[in-house]
Amino acid sequence: MKTLLFSRFTATSAIGRGLAPTLAALRERKSGLTPCDFDTVDLETYIGEVAGVDQVAIRPDLQAFDCRNNRLLQLALEQDGFAAAVDAAAARYGRDRIGVFLGTSTSGILQTELAYRRRDSATGSLPADYIYGTTHNTFSAADFARRYFSLSGPAVAVSSACSSSAKVFASARRMIEAGLIDAALVGGVDSLCLTTLYGFNSLGLTSTAPCRPYAADRSGISIGEAAAFALLERTPDSLDADAVLLLGVGESSDAYHMSSPHPDGLGAKIAMLNALAMADLQAHEIDYINLHGTATPSNDSSEGKAVTALFGSSTPCSSTKGATGHTLGAAGGLEAVICALALRHGLMPAGLNTTQCDPEIMLDYLLGNREQRVDRVLSNSFGFGGTNCSLILGRAN
Repeated sequence: MKTLLFSRFTATSAIGRGLAPTLAALRERKSGLTPCDFDTVDLETYIGEVAGVDQVAIRPDLQAFDCRNNRLLQLALEQDGFAAAVDAAAARYGRDRIGVFLGTSTSGILQTELAYRRRDSATGSLPADYIYGTTHNTFSAADFARRYFSLSGPAVAVSSACSSSAKVFASARRMIEAGLIDAALVGGVDSLCLTTLYGFNSLGLTSTAPCRPYAADRSGISIGEAAAFALLERTPDSLDADAVLLLGVGESSDAYHMSSPHPDGLGAKIAMLNALAMADLQAHEIDYINLHGTATPSNDSSEGKAVTALFGSSTPCSSTKGATGHTLGAAGGLEAVICALALRHGLMPAGLNTTQCDPEIMLDYLLGNREQRVDRVLSNSFGFGGTNCSLILGRAN
């Protein structure tokens, strides 16, 4: 099985709900990053917050799953006709033949943070209405999506830090190839919480300004939240001209350090090589690279070395985290959707907030949008502990 079809996809992030606002923001070079005023957080940093998440009403039959993460998930599922497309696929294949593969890093941990504020003053017990299994548990999002569509096929949660919602594409592909399912709902969701904001700050990884990937003066990440999904199906014999295909997936684990990438990007290089091999492509056949590009000094340096080693300095590339923030476990899915938009609309999006690129990283880093036909793109997602994943997407024609 060479390819899979992105038969429908959608994304919701700080730059918009759904594909049209997301594309418009990319074209207008509009960032969704704002000074942090989330909940009780007292940090000098910027975040990519999705407006209106707290006002989303979880469907009555799924009230046990009510938390910020699942509200964001439901909000995203209801954009771009995505929910209707999943229901139509279920009618075609059967609800037991569609898998759910969702990535997340912290899932609904905010619900636990809020519950701790309401502990019984005498016993320390958590409130009776707090349900760990349907909120904080990493399986919560996959279980919620499965129940939302009444699906009975495999349901899998992947929590491999910032590669989570890229690696789900590999998991889904293996199950489709094995004949266990006929289609898959893939993607990821991560929402803002105090754990990640204070946690990354304690590691010295957050920036006091909007993040500047690959800049000479980059100083850290801006944390965002997002939910992004694709419906993967076997590629039919006849395709629309603007159809988007999953051509290759590459994974690796370098296990160099708990929170720092290998300084020479060895694991990242292996993941990209594996994706190219699966897609049966050479490096020069990639038109655009969506970099992991977190804007930390170590990440951008190591990824830059890996990309330069394989692609040289002539392949256009950028990180879209200057627009959306680093959405952690949702980053791979969100950036896969951005790559699908790049293919469909001939847009290589600029890396926002960066004005002077790091002179030691010799890449064709885009400081302005480039509009031209795009046939094949590569998207990188690398997580703590050296868990790496690269996706290659392409146009059908």
